[in-house]
Amino acid sequence: MKKLRENAGNLQSARKSVKLFDATLRDGGLVNNFRFSDEFVKELYKTNLACGVDYMEFGYKVSKKLFSVEKFGKWKFCDEKDIRVIVGENNTDMKISVMSDVGRVDLQNEVIPKKESVIDMYRIATYVNQIASAVEMIEYCHKMGYQTSCNIMAISKNQESDIIRALEEACKSPVDVIYIVDSFGAIYPEEIRRVSDMYLELAEKYGKEIGIHAHNNQQLAFANTIEACAMGVNYLDGTMSGMGRGAGNCYLESLLGFLRNPKYNIQPALKFIRDYINPLKQQGVIWGYDVPYLLTGLCNVHPSSAIEFLRDGRDDYEAFLDKLMGVEI
Repeated sequence: MKKLRENAGNLQSARKSVKLFDATLRDGGLVNNFRFSDEFVKELYKTNLACGVDYMEFGYKVSKKLFSVEKFGKWKFCDEKDIRVIVGENNTDMKISVMSDVGRVDLQNEVIPKKESVIDMYRIATYVNQIASAVEMIEYCHKMGYQTSCNIMAISKNQESDIIRALEEACKSPVDVIYIVDSFGAIYPEEIRRVSDMYLELAEKYGKEIGIHAHNNQQLAFANTIEACAMGVNYLDGTMSGMGRGAGNCYLESLLGFLRNPKYNIQPALKFIRDYINPLKQQGVIWGYDVPYLLTGLCNVHPSSAIEFLRDGRDDYEAFLDKLMGVEI
């Protein structure tokens, strides 16, 4: 761990190895079925460039055989032609990514060679029990010329021994980055230090990078992200105004304001939030911290029940908590 510890520095240092990752279109797309206008996406792209963001995730890469093109906007599928409308050849330093869940993309027919694509990275989302299939996807995307990450979801629900076994399998693959993913917003900063240490130890052994993707159910996404960063985690996910499913994610503008590297600039993000994020909220697109998400985070469960609770206009929080805890009412 010596090399990683030397690399970590402290919360006041500027670490050039840190990579800032904007996942607004992908995680935020879960809120509006990926129906972003081309203007929104183009302005977000330009904003990320002006902010110094290192990676921009355009959405999911999933099969149209599994998901309806009528139900979802085009950033659920991330066709090459649609991305190129926004970025052209992307002759910039910012890299383009997409995410694919295990079993939800036709690799042979829907993942073209990197030399034909402006996409730079495929992020593979998996659960611990799917790691063998995730490794197959990683190997295929690597063979096609892409950078890859392995995002092991919902780790707060798994035994540490199972996580370690999954990490070992992922680390033996050609994957570039392995992500700590707090899917339910259930992890606290003290735990993030321990989890980061576990991931970083394996990263040092196999020569991998570690990232973090935090959810904000208990308003700890930013705290957990900077704790992980202080430990030596280099890839930091955020979204504009935390836009994402349920309670949302770490606020990208918070990271831009916090990181000491002068390459990062918060000002363009503030303008984008005013001009494009605030109007979305005014149109009725809803995300962000609320009491039901706090309760699902405390109980370490998926936020789907909280989303339904809010959709029904309920405010009987005590009864909701009792249900989550299995208390007979």
